[in-house]
Amino acid sequence: MTLDICLAGATGWAGAALARGIASQPDLRLVAAVSRSHAGQLLGEVLGVNGLTTPIFASADAALATPCKVFVEYTSPSTAKAHVLTALAHGAHVVVGTSGLTDDDYDEIDIAARHAQRGVLACGNFALSAVLLLKCAEMVAKHLRQWEIVEYASAGKRDVPSGTVRELATRLSSQPPAATVPPEQAIGEVAARGATVHGTQVHALRLPGFSLGVDVVFGAEDETLVLRQNAGSSAKPYVNGALLAIRRVSELIGVHRGLDRLLETAGNPSEAT
Repeated sequence: MTLDICLAGATGWAGAALARGIASQPDLRLVAAVSRSHAGQLLGEVLGVNGLTTPIFASADAALATPCKVFVEYTSPSTAKAHVLTALAHGAHVVVGTSGLTDDDYDEIDIAARHAQRGVLACGNFALSAVLLLKCAEMVAKHLRQWEIVEYASAGKRDVPSGTVRELATRLSSQPPAATVPPEQAIGEVAARGATVHGTQVHALRLPGFSLGVDVVFGAEDETLVLRQNAGSSAKPYVNGALLAIRRVSELIGVHRGLDRLLETAGNPSEAT
């Protein structure tokens, strides 16, 4: 049975790589795409993929007039929430690869998803190395009770923190770090202590030369441990994780954060966690 997919952001950096990946899978069919800059064209012509006749639409509303089982959101924070809510209203399950949505956004999306009895899988990072970083950080935090996060991204990345770090901080908030010097007690420029995200201090670098990366720095008396994940300039590492999410999101109900959540709940539909 073929799974019909609508991909928003299909001509972007990550979306284009995913579109090519979907096109190569015999069990997946890309029935509609969203890209304002290429609306009215065929996706295969834009991406140089022979035989890919998926039409491109200017809006999610127009694209979703073509029925699909899964809607993939890979655009920008300014449009992502509206796209997800529109897709749920059309009865589609949703995979979110766009970063920058807030916890309040996901609370609102969760209500809509549960009402529609559909799953929404939100992943700040589909790369396997990022998923393993998340799981390792959760394990280490049970034993080393102080940590901070440093993230690295290109000069043009505007959302802070990144989706990967937002997921990390959210997950680690179930066991907040032991107090060090609270930012409000710092002497000098308080902002130098970074931003407090779910109880974790986060420092976001935006400089040329970086792609995407994150350090979770754990400290204990006379020792430190650094967990590091780096991504290169290619979007290829994110494709396989996104394909897995597309195939399995229909097993979920409500909002789930992180690809590992999907793996843990596969075959057992549940409310958002």
